[in-house]
Amino acid sequence: MEKSQVWRNIGVQAGIVVLFIVLSYLYLFPLMEGKVLNQHDIQSHIGMSKELADYRKATGDEAIWTNSMFGGMPGYLISVTYNSNLLNYVQNFFRSLFHPAAMIILYLICFYVLLISLKIDRWLSVAGAFAYGFSSYMIIIIGAGHNTKAYALGFLMLVVAGVLVAYRYDRWKGALILAIGLALEIMAGHPQITYYGFLALAIFGITELVYAFREKLLPDFLKTTGVLAVAVVIALMVNFSYLYSNYKYSKETIRGKSELSSNSANRTSGLDKDYVVQWSQGIGETLTLLIPNYMGGSHSTNPGINSESYKALQKNGVDNPRQIINQVIMYHGDKPATSGPYYAGAILIFLFVLGLFVVKGRDKWWLLIATVVSIVLSWGKYVMPLTSFLLDYLPMYNKFRATEMTLVIACFTIPLLGILALHQVVSGKTDKQEVIKGLKWAFGITGGISLLFALLPGIAGSFDAPFDSAYPAWLLDAVRSDRQHLLRADAFRSFVFIALAAGAIWAWSSQKLKKEYLVGLLALLILADLWFVDKRFLNNDSFSTKRESQNTYNPTPADQAILKDKDLSYRVLPLQNPWQDSRASYFHKNLGGYHAAKLRRIQEMIDHHFDPEIQRMIEGLNKQQAPDSVFGSLTTLNMMNTRYFIYDLNGQPLRNSAAWGNAWFARQVQVVANADEEIKALDKITSQDLLVVDKRFASTVEGKQFSPDPSASVKLIEYKPNFLKYSFSATSDQLTVFSEVYYPEGWKAYVDGKETPYFRANYILRAMVVPGGNHTIEFKFHPASYYTGEKVSLAGSLLLLLAVAGFIIYRYRKNL
Repeated sequence: MEKSQVWRNIGVQAGIVVLFIVLSYLYLFPLMEGKVLNQHDIQSHIGMSKELADYRKATGDEAIWTNSMFGGMPGYLISVTYNSNLLNYVQNFFRSLFHPAAMIILYLICFYVLLISLKIDRWLSVAGAFAYGFSSYMIIIIGAGHNTKAYALGFLMLVVAGVLVAYRYDRWKGALILAIGLALEIMAGHPQITYYGFLALAIFGITELVYAFREKLLPDFLKTTGVLAVAVVIALMVNFSYLYSNYKYSKETIRGKSELSSNSANRTSGLDKDYVVQWSQGIGETLTLLIPNYMGGSHSTNPGINSESYKALQKNGVDNPRQIINQVIMYHGDKPATSGPYYAGAILIFLFVLGLFVVKGRDKWWLLIATVVSIVLSWGKYVMPLTSFLLDYLPMYNKFRATEMTLVIACFTIPLLGILALHQVVSGKTDKQEVIKGLKWAFGITGGISLLFALLPGIAGSFDAPFDSAYPAWLLDAVRSDRQHLLRADAFRSFVFIALAAGAIWAWSSQKLKKEYLVGLLALLILADLWFVDKRFLNNDSFSTKRESQNTYNPTPADQAILKDKDLSYRVLPLQNPWQDSRASYFHKNLGGYHAAKLRRIQEMIDHHFDPEIQRMIEGLNKQQAPDSVFGSLTTLNMMNTRYFIYDLNGQPLRNSAAWGNAWFARQVQVVANADEEIKALDKITSQDLLVVDKRFASTVEGKQFSPDPSASVKLIEYKPNFLKYSFSATSDQLTVFSEVYYPEGWKAYVDGKETPYFRANYILRAMVVPGGNHTIEFKFHPASYYTGEKVSLAGSLLLLLAVAGFIIYRYRKNL
């Protein structure tokens, strides 16, 4: 290739990247006006990460532990930086330039790279990038603030590209793409997306193995697999600190195995089965891939002022009907809540079906199988025998919740097969008679289904929703009618887009339309179809001014009152939504919070003790019982040193004078045989004197007497999230209990500078026997998984950089 051609090619590719950037900012245009995208989960993250971020800013170091979430938990999945991972600097630079538009840009670029790597025409690849980057789920998760998921879905396409290139064209080039893509993918921080991506690639790998065996190419397959295994190892090394730390942590979270034996049929070695399938895709709801409003959209979709529901509100004399209509929900599926459908695009579903007729061989089969598997797995509780079997026996499958999310596989397999089909057609690799035959079948199937629901929407079902009982009887018929109307309108809309796409391909096959015009027209149709559906869920209303966005963390009167208490450490519990809201974590050491991977024993304490005590407290206060009597009965909340309860954000907090403080002395020990006995024994604790200890730690306290010492004291004198310092004074050995969450993977105890063993007590707390005298007790959080892992990550980063440099030098010399 001549230099002029090279530069021309570079210019075109750069122009395509600029096009992607421009489109991303056009979609998120309010960013250009200085506005901020309202992302619920990011607002939550600001609260939960505040203590970690403040410590980093003040010291330049990582705390790795925060006491502002669930009484104390590692920060690995909240806010920890891994500075030895050199790719972090590349990713952070990219995010700092374009975020949040960076997520759409990444979708577009990475899917474009995937298609270009498969030797697809660049303009067809642009159309494919539109199909992937603007499919509704990709945009919806940005609005929800699922940023790690979004970045993972972008980088996943580089992983897929690397594997496909290695087996199809160049194993070394593919391996390098895989190493870089997988390193970035893991770094994005959403293991569930990575896992589902590898499920799809496992199907690809099995398909390749079958064809390699049939074509007697098994040695080549094994060589390529070996080279890719090395690439995977390098990517794992780059992220070793993150992976190893989270591996150690995951075993202690709700995604690890519980020691409790109750409800064993529902339990797995990871998440409970009912929790995993809570968000399952309804079998009928699968049609939202083709018709976005098949199930009414999202929980925020309302029928509007031109609807039958609005007329019914007016007819029945409802005040402020324009406001009330916003409370009428059009979604009528079974999910507890949804932000919108997995709409792949009517044209892409049409092209996918076309691909089943015109794409031959292994690509058709692995993409079809992966798509079907993706859809069936997403049904979750509706195919419970299969789901239960997989949760019990498929490695790591039970570590992830929301089975509907397996549809992210279909989100890339559908456009991939669709664009491969279009490539087969326009490149002339498929006989025109076969193209016409496939065109008829694809249009008949997808267009026929769409037209059928447009003409007969009633066949979709009753249009009833589980929450419809909240509506008066006179409104229900109108609501059902509006839901049916939404289905009819979108079914007809999908039919029109399919007809336009099919007509364009037919016109090209009849030599009435040039290839360039066909590709351009289809790209515009794909973009228009997805763009306007996406705008239903992420639009200008999703933005606010910077000042408005900062109001989330303005201290309320309750916060201000609590912050006047200057004691080093105590806990606060908001009663509004304690286990699903991290707002209080921004200001206080929150016993509550929101996290999908909280410590398992904390969750079990919530279920068995915290929630019942909260309920009992609220009932007692509502009955106007004496506060001291009410608070005194809150044994487990008191042992967590919960000094304040926020009952009303705009009122005064409830001060709990019965909280047990940062540390205390126990006199008696009850040794129990297992976790079941331990958590139940907490019911019998009425004071600080009794300590419940698992038999695994009994040797520390058995045979010892702990005499009361009126002069004994233990006091917290220095606090940092990862460092606690106490002064201790007693005339005899004391069984000392610390109101801190037990987590042995990193926390070490020291008495007068000498490392001293401690143990778990009262199910979640720390305890140790401290000898008589005056001592300084320190707890330090220094997890070896992080600090040793950082060294491995640095080595992996350097190895990856050497591999990139070596590949570039090799190709340069080869070209010379």
